[in-house]
Amino acid sequence: MAQDYYQTLGINKNASADEIKKAYRKLAIKYHPDKNPGNKEAEEKFKEVSLAYEVLSDPEKRRQYDQFGHDAYTRSGGAGASGADFRHAQDIFSQFFGGGGGFSFEDLFGGGGGRRAYNGPVDGDDLRYDLEIDFEDAMYGADKKITMPRMVDCPECSGSGCEPGTGKKTCSRCGGTGQQTISQGFFQMRQACPACGGTGQVIEKPCRKCRGRGQVQVEKSFQLHIQPGVDTGSRLRVPGKGQAGIRGGQPGDLYVFIHVRPSDVFTRSGDDLMCEVPVPFATAVLGGVVDVPTISGKAKMRVPAGTQSGTTLRLRGKGVPSLRGGARGDLHIRILVESPVGLSREQEELLRKFNAGLTAANQPRQKAYAERAGRFLRDDQS
Repeated sequence: MAQDYYQTLGINKNASADEIKKAYRKLAIKYHPDKNPGNKEAEEKFKEVSLAYEVLSDPEKRRQYDQFGHDAYTRSGGAGASGADFRHAQDIFSQFFGGGGGFSFEDLFGGGGGRRAYNGPVDGDDLRYDLEIDFEDAMYGADKKITMPRMVDCPECSGSGCEPGTGKKTCSRCGGTGQQTISQGFFQMRQACPACGGTGQVIEKPCRKCRGRGQVQVEKSFQLHIQPGVDTGSRLRVPGKGQAGIRGGQPGDLYVFIHVRPSDVFTRSGDDLMCEVPVPFATAVLGGVVDVPTISGKAKMRVPAGTQSGTTLRLRGKGVPSLRGGARGDLHIRILVESPVGLSREQEELLRKFNAGLTAANQPRQKAYAERAGRFLRDDQS
């Protein structure tokens, strides 16, 4: 179970941006691997606080996290499972303390020296897509075409950022280290070289299509299969359809969140469905068979004699298909006994005769009600 990001940073859910930043600064310095060499527990803690800060420091990511929890930001490999996760945490630390440059713990406090800035692959970000579908699509399943903007490797330079036929050269400003030293009074600090962005290399001739970025934004379309039984809040993961990775990193994943439009006939509760069916007065009194709607077509349902309005009958296995492969849910049908209107004089007279012949035994609910309400009626008469 992933730990709550607010708990990870030791703050409450109403924490301000400054409080989030202060909490991260304190914990990042405490658990940074440069201060805890060989301590795997500290390294894992450093990754956790860095990931928590990445989400909570971004207003949009924080809003989505507050609404959906870890689902929107869980990668397929699991948090802290790979070297790429550790390097990603290092990048967050560097951006926080160095304004996007390459400060390390040693840079801040004077330890170590000469370490080269990281220039390896970085996995692409995960993406989110909200898809609204009809109730029928949720019941029967469907194939939907999704079109959305994505960052992909530039087709001209294959993601290198270099004009075809050219390459990169060692940065002359930092000599390929990716860092430069700045003296401030008694302190000396290293930061990412502004000429190469900490990579140690510069592009000789930027690609004209992507302007040296190595990536371009394009509209990508693909088919998404929706299984029968999805509901509002269902999340579908599409591997490899997120943002492209950097410097050969793996692409992120796409998470599709489903929103189902309400039905005019059915309401849903889990795998069960409910609908209301009006039944003629005579059928409710004498019993009979009525047609009822189901998601698989019209079905016959027997109404017992003496059925009262509001009675719920059940058709087993006529509900929603199970996403987990189990039995289908049930259909619950609420009976609404319809009183006839627009009667002719003859019909009214027949109904009066019918009503006059009824006894208390024919109307047990009225009798029971009269007994319960009798005390209040007597109090009103006294």
